[in-house]
Amino acid sequence: MKKRYHNSRPRTPEVCPVCGEDVPPGAPACRGCGADHRTGWNLAASDYDGLDLPSDEFDYDEFMHREFGQRSKSVFGGLKPLWWLTAVILLIAMGIALFR
Repeated sequence: MKKRYHNSRPRTPEVCPVCGEDVPPGAPACRGCGADHRTGWNLAASDYDGLDLPSDEFDYDEFMHREFGQRSKSVFGGLKPLWWLTAVILLIAMGIALFR
């Protein structure tokens, strides 16, 4: 009579219950967060506790307004017209110097 050995490693889930990343069949650990069969596919989440990461509802525009206040958008892409004029004058001067 042949002795059957029990597989000590639990079956790999198709989707990681910690981060939601797809886990290839038979993979030793999740590629996204590192959870594995030894941690019960749940301990790795504690690595990110206390990091104060932004939630999925993060609003970049609201963050910029809160951090830097309201800034008016210029037609020149945020640069003041004086800088655009300086750049144009320098380009013209370089063009004249190049073709002389």
